Amino acid sequence: MSRLLRLGVNIDHVATVRNARGGAHPDPVRAAKLAIEAGADGITAHLREDRRHIVDRDIERLMAEIDRPLNFEMAATDEMLGIALRHKPHAACLVPEKRTEVTTEGGLDVIGQYDHLVRPVGELGAAGIRVSLFIDPEPAQLDAAKRLGAPVVELHTGAYCDAHSSAEREAELARIVRAAAHAEAIGLECHAGHGLSYDTVGPVAAIQTIVELNIGHFLIGEAIFVGLTNSIARMRKAMDTARKAAAQSGTASA
Repeated sequence: MSRLLRLGVNIDHVATVRNARGGAHPDPVRAAKLAIEAGADGITAHLREDRRHIVDRDIERLMAEIDRPLNFEMAATDEMLGIALRHKPHAACLVPEKRTEVTTEGGLDVIGQYDHLVRPVGELGAAGIRVSLFIDPEPAQLDAAKRLGAPVVELHTGAYCDAHSSAEREAELARIVRAAAHAEAIGLECHAGHGLSYDTVGPVAAIQTIVELNIGHFLIGEAIFVGLTNSIARMRKAMDTARKAAAQSGTASA
């Protein structure tokens, strides 16, 4: 039987467009509501240190106005920890963050930053916020996440999506399959995301040990051409079709 696969829609880049000119349009909270209508199970928003897209008021409004879980992406800083503890979103996903990067460039080094992560993971968890760590699909990083006490990991799918050949993509997909299986074996809930599109989502959606995909930039970009509800509905259908087909054929990755 196929496991439920949730879709989290990241609305950061609706805010990017708004901030390019200032003012209030387009409204990322309106986008979040449309995403939910189109089939999103939750909303993801990344409040960066430089506030380049999502701003504090967006988080306040999302908490007050949407009726689905908010996944608050954040760097493991004192400022962001304080904001998360004040708002208490459903989940907080700790991600690496550099001022100079255009987008998140890789997974969090849980092994190398273990001591630094102890406090935010502990305080978020104690506040009832579900902690997720955004990491590369490496078993050693998953093991460190487990020792740290995080209940969820999100596998970085960027290398898979950006692969330059079919052989490279297959190798990266195999890494994700192995990591997802390892996550389940050690008792971690496994999510995945970064760079997924209609062309790349199917094989990842077929992995039964992954229970949530978080997708944003592609959906917002596609919305320019087909509208936001259409872009999300098509992604929802692609995910569900791939999941069901893999389960029925008996080839779903365990």
